[in-house]
Amino acid sequence: MSAPTLKPMSVEEYLRTEEGSPVKREYVGGFVYPLHGWTRAQAGATRAHVLITGSIAAALRGAARKQGCLVYSSDMKLRVEASNAFYYPDVMVVCTPQNPDAQTTYETAPCLLVEVTSKSTAQNDRLAKYAAYTALPSLQTYLIVEQTERRVYAYHRQGETWKLQELASSGSIELPCLSYALTLDEVYADVPV
Repeated sequence: MSAPTLKPMSVEEYLRTEEGSPVKREYVGGFVYPLHGWTRAQAGATRAHVLITGSIAAALRGAARKQGCLVYSSDMKLRVEASNAFYYPDVMVVCTPQNPDAQTTYETAPCLLVEVTSKSTAQNDRLAKYAAYTALPSLQTYLIVEQTERRVYAYHRQGETWKLQELASSGSIELPCLSYALTLDEVYADVPV
C-alpha cells in the first residue's frame, strides 16, 4: 500500500476534522500525518509503550495534583505555534491556570513532555520534536524514553540552553515543575526490560 498524496490543510480544517478522524493525526507545517504512519495508522502501540506511558502518568499524578497541574496521557494535543504544529505527546504536564473559556482540545504551555520511542518514531522524537518542544518557553524538561531497554534521555532547561542527562538501568530524574524525582523503577514498572 502506498502513502496517499499529501495535500496542505489549514489549522482550522485540521482541528475541525481531527475530532471525527478514525485515527489520531499530527499536524506539521500545514500537512497532516497519521500518528503511526500511513500503513500502520490503526495498529496502535506495543504493550511496553502503553505500560511505560501509563506508569509515567500514574507516577506523576499525585505530585501534579499537589502543584495544581494536569497530567495528560497520549490523547491531548499540544499546539506548538512557532512550528505551526500539533503533536500528541505520550505524556504531558501542564501547570498553567486553566481558563474555563479557552479551547479544550489542545494545550500550549507544558512544563514536561515525554515521548516513548519506537524504531519508527525515534528519529522524529530526537530531531523534529526536540526542536519544536524545546522552543516552548514553558517547557522545563523533555524526556525521551526507550521501550526496549531501561534508558531515558532527560533534557533539562538551564536558562537559554538545554542539558542532557542520560540514565541507564537505574536512577532518578528531577522534574522541577512538579518538585518530584521520577525513578526508572517507576518508568519501567511491569515492563520486563
